[in-house]
Amino acid sequence: MTDSQHIGKGRESADIVILGAGPAGLVLGNLLLRSGIDCVVLERTGRDHVLNRARAGFLAAHTVRVLRRHGLDEGLRRSGREHGVCEFRTEDGRFRLDYQRLGNGEPHTVYPQHELVADLLAAYVGAGGRIHFDTEAVEVGGADGDRPWVAAREPDGRTVRWDARYVAACDGRHGAGRGSLPEGAVRHHRDHGVSWLGLLAEAPPSLDAVGYATHPRGFAGHMARTADITRYYLQCDRGTAAGDWSEERIWDELDLRMRSADYGPLRRGRILQRTVVDLESDVLASLRYGSLFLAGDAGGLISPAAAKGANLAVLEAELLAEAFADDLHRGDPEPLARYSDRCLTHIWRAQEFSHWMIRLLHGAPPFQEGMRRSRMESLRTSRTHQDWFAEQYVGI
Repeated sequence: MTDSQHIGKGRESADIVILGAGPAGLVLGNLLLRSGIDCVVLERTGRDHVLNRARAGFLAAHTVRVLRRHGLDEGLRRSGREHGVCEFRTEDGRFRLDYQRLGNGEPHTVYPQHELVADLLAAYVGAGGRIHFDTEAVEVGGADGDRPWVAAREPDGRTVRWDARYVAACDGRHGAGRGSLPEGAVRHHRDHGVSWLGLLAEAPPSLDAVGYATHPRGFAGHMARTADITRYYLQCDRGTAAGDWSEERIWDELDLRMRSADYGPLRRGRILQRTVVDLESDVLASLRYGSLFLAGDAGGLISPAAAKGANLAVLEAELLAEAFADDLHRGDPEPLARYSDRCLTHIWRAQEFSHWMIRLLHGAPPFQEGMRRSRMESLRTSRTHQDWFAEQYVGI
């Protein structure tokens, strides 16, 4: 779509056009408003979908500090629960790591992501922030100049052109931000060859810890969300559809892999949501292309093996908000010039740990399997290894 095709189809403007109303987009929007910077959020789905999509729920200590620093932690203070123990169940027995007492001595805070998004949205709208739901950004243009624009399809079918100083793409790997990157933009990609069946169960947690189980039939994971809701993961064959497994099969397989015969049965309940996740990682070589900046999954997708995605998104949003303020209020473009490099340092460190976790939890041919079991035994017995794990597990 060319610039001339937008003429006469409606024009709006904002200093910063933000694509996507996830954690990255809404943290960025809140911080820009508090800096007195005019912005608008364009979200392709509806309000109900945004407020109810179940995602990760483990917030790193740095994420909590960011939210607290900017007064965005009211719900977190009311309902968030600190958590600092994980349990590994393996062929060689089980062991627990009190990781909040290891490494840097920091816990996670368990707070469902949809509740965090609800908090951020309420704060943004309450401060007068503009947001357009059911509005799909279809193209970003002019990013190689100083007046970028976004073509967005409104709910009534109209195409509106948004003129901006900068565009912040926080709309994921399939959004218009990535889709508008120039030819030749470099993407580093890895398919880990592992798939998980992700489950949200209306069942109280069965462990007082995050549970990681390795088994000849595949990995299983247990992560508490609330007193009545638990997230589970089951490794499955590539190509499995979310509805292929009955609830009875799911619970039987979880019991088997979590070794319930040895450690006690799981507390069963209705499966509320299910999805299949193919574990992949990718990173763009740069998170800036002229006037277009990327944050969250738009800039780098990380596997869910180590709960880093939302935490990286919040870190990147704060860095980008500060850089925009330096440029627009103080005429200092240097922080924007350094934004990509600063974020990529954290992204690659998180990617490395996520990849390490994948190798720790999933079986492989005999030689690699021997190394995996050796790695697990080192984590069980070495305090140095445990301190490293705790620092990487909670940190970003």
